[in-house]
Amino acid sequence: MADRDEAVAVCFSVKIDDENLGSFNSCDGLGCEFVMEQREEGGNNGWVWQLPTRMKYGNVKLSRPVTSDSVKIAKWFESMASGVCRKTATIEARTLSGDVVARWSLQGVVPVRWSGPQLNPDTAKVATETIELAHHGFLGSGA
Repeated sequence: MADRDEAVAVCFSVKIDDENLGSFNSCDGLGCEFVMEQREEGGNNGWVWQLPTRMKYGNVKLSRPVTSDSVKIAKWFESMASGVCRKTATIEARTLSGDVVARWSLQGVVPVRWSGPQLNPDTAKVATETIELAHHGFLGSGA
């Protein structure tokens, strides 16, 4: 990384195993949280114990204008009809010059939802698509 552009990413490059799905201009939902269990202790009226139980990962939503890479998403969904096969996804945040700012690898990825463009001749909007991915957690991160 040449410059210190940590906070600026203009696209997100996505690979599913070795298949490059192309670049997306929006990425939402990267994160995790501990599910907390509360336990009250007899004789202790000052607080309730907060015990971490398991990690929970939200779905990741990626959006972009429809491109020639859009057919790759359709093929991936089509391949799932014969049986679910979890994959590994790599999401790279890139600057305008193509430098990788950050990288996240997700394990156990399956596509949850794809929504295509809203095609309406009355509005001159860019045709966009969104894919939503479920996963079992991170394999590692950093550029």
